[in-house]
Amino acid sequence: MLIRRPGDIAPSEITAQSVYQDRRRLMLQAGAAAAAMGLAGWTNRQAFAQTTTGDKLVATRNPQFVVMDKLTPVKDVTTYNNFYEFGTDKGDPADNAGRFKTKPWTVAIEGEVKKPMTIGLDDLRKMAPMEERVYRLRCVEGWSMVIPWVGFSLSELIKRVEPTGNAKFVEFVTATQPETMPGLRSRVLEWPYVEALRMDEAMHPLALLTFGVYGETLPNQNGAPVRIVAPWKYGFKSGKSLVKIRFVEKQPVTSWIKAASSEYGFYANVNPDVPHPRWSQATERRIGEDGLFSPKRKTLPFNGYADQVASLYAGMDLKKNY
Repeated sequence: MLIRRPGDIAPSEITAQSVYQDRRRLMLQAGAAAAAMGLAGWTNRQAFAQTTTGDKLVATRNPQFVVMDKLTPVKDVTTYNNFYEFGTDKGDPADNAGRFKTKPWTVAIEGEVKKPMTIGLDDLRKMAPMEERVYRLRCVEGWSMVIPWVGFSLSELIKRVEPTGNAKFVEFVTATQPETMPGLRSRVLEWPYVEALRMDEAMHPLALLTFGVYGETLPNQNGAPVRIVAPWKYGFKSGKSLVKIRFVEKQPVTSWIKAASSEYGFYANVNPDVPHPRWSQATERRIGEDGLFSPKRKTLPFNGYADQVASLYAGMDLKKNY
């Protein structure tokens, strides 16, 4: 049980109550013909979404990790998703994730650590005080959101398992449930989905072990019941529905590197000066705010977090290490 402390700010206070409590499960998104860069299928479709779960997470809002951008509406955050285990269309996760089983849930901590463990979700949530943080999310496809996540720094977990000197990288493995994840039948990626961070990246305070969004536990389509959020990197770096966290010496071969290493690099830091082979990364479309025909906004280096994280890459060629 999470106990509210004096001075805590309720997550619902960061946006309009009418938006925060929106529990409609049927939404019709109308508009013009969908554009490229991940917008195909966003308009003119119905989405049956688990927009909220009803399970509240009491968290203290941490002003150190709050951007002042306008929040993306919860109905967009929960119906416009990339989670290929449930399908490749943006609406597929909301449509198909309802049967995904998140109880009971454990996460195995393995590899180069002094204290390996398999920990249940409730105990994992109690490992550190919950914080609410408002982060920008930038997708490699050229769209973005601003999302109020709930969790605590991944470093809290890392410190408790005591990595050995051989631990250079942290690998994140997503669940595979063939009976509830229809996308696993596709060959778009090799399953299970694997992502990773370098150890100093994983230890950075911005890297968030995430349990909720908009003050409630994560909907299935958003990576329930626990995921990673690394806001200075493209969204595919943030593994969802985690079942294993491995500490390893060699740089892991992650899922998108296996699929297309020339297009998706290991670091995947948001960089407007390094285009994707098939499109520019200099600009982006803010979902729920920018119209299809509005001028695109400029993408910020490291997604606007350069002051906090640029030192991690001092001396590196960020075009070569894309």
